[in-house]
Amino acid sequence: MAASNGGGGGPGPGPISAEAEAALGEAIRLVFGRWTALQMAVENQWGGRDSRAKADQFEESILFWFCRTKGPHYFEDLVDMMDEKISESFNADFEDNSVEEVAEQLLIIHEECLQNNYSSIEKLRNSHVQGNAVSQSRQIVADDDDDSDSSDDGDDTLMMDDQEAAPEDMAVDRPRPPRPTPDADGWTVVPPRRGGRTRN
Repeated sequence: MAASNGGGGGPGPGPISAEAEAALGEAIRLVFGRWTALQMAVENQWGGRDSRAKADQFEESILFWFCRTKGPHYFEDLVDMMDEKISESFNADFEDNSVEEVAEQLLIIHEECLQNNYSSIEKLRNSHVQGNAVSQSRQIVADDDDDSDSSDDGDDTLMMDDQEAAPEDMAVDRPRPPRPTPDADGWTVVPPRRGGRTRN
């Protein structure tokens, strides 16, 4: 994806209609709300106490870039601007390729908005009910941290959606061999390790 054309490119503040601009603004908020790395930066205050305000300003700057700068809008320019804003606002560098994924998604949505096609935004609205990625990530991290020595306490909440999965395919559901018991002489025979070291 090379560029998102700004439309007619005529004089004025921007080639996007007010309706399309409002829809694009909503889409940016929805996409940013699902962006795990950004939401973690906000939740953990990587940008200080005003991290939420910085995220809001980040959203506004992206909307401004699409609506108030003359196109064409290039993918590389958007990624560079987003990387710079993340570094400046949150003192962070997202190395999970999420910046590129978000930039590509926003460029596609911008193109659709220029054509008065809001289907992607409608899909985002409808998927919003599922919750955001940060709370799910936080739940996974909390479950891992809560009880590190017990494998069955936190797994119930993590695997609620996996109940339909075949139990024989899941390592945690395989029965463990019984613990060795001492024989009459007090000796315990320990079975060999599976997948352990091999001797040459």
